[in-house]
Amino acid sequence: MTAVQRVNGIIRRVPGWPIYLLFPLPGIWLFWRALNNQLGANPIEVLEHEYGELGLQLIIVTLLITPLRRWTHINLLSFRRAIGVMAFVYVLAHVLTWLLLDHQLDLQAIWTEIVKRPYITIGMVGFLALLPLALTSNNLSVRKLGPLRWRKLHRLAYLAAFAGAAHYLLLVKAWPIEPIIYAAVVAALLGMRLYWKMSSQR
Repeated sequence: MTAVQRVNGIIRRVPGWPIYLLFPLPGIWLFWRALNNQLGANPIEVLEHEYGELGLQLIIVTLLITPLRRWTHINLLSFRRAIGVMAFVYVLAHVLTWLLLDHQLDLQAIWTEIVKRPYITIGMVGFLALLPLALTSNNLSVRKLGPLRWRKLHRLAYLAAFAGAAHYLLLVKAWPIEPIIYAAVVAALLGMRLYWKMSSQR
């Protein structure tokens, strides 16, 4: 038995449900710190940023699972759905913080921001792309849609990743290295998938 086979054997024995318990903890900790005035002078802005960044990080992790399997044969597919759901949870927390805490659900102001600011427009596109993925991330939806249609629908994850990286890149007024790295990683992952698809059609 090879080392990869041993690793995959261990992975198969690890359940996915702890992800739903452990991954929310950083977000809960951040919110507790905000309530206790431990996030600086503008805790709402910090919450928005941190929730959004955690969501983008988890989206990238879901995209990394397939290349990891192709390159190393380590199979983490059993965790991808749970990680994707948690990515949506953090993006939803990011959006709700903006809607409820930052804009107090002022619909006119919210709509004006979405229309006027390209980074918000793109961010909302990414959020809307994630919504059907979260709603269909269950076995019942796979059975109802059928595996082929379900996989096609979940390609919206690529749009969500692109929109999330672009949203973060356009958000910053300067050009710090962090959003550039995220954008480069997303571009590389999407580029690989495009290359694989084109290669398979030759």
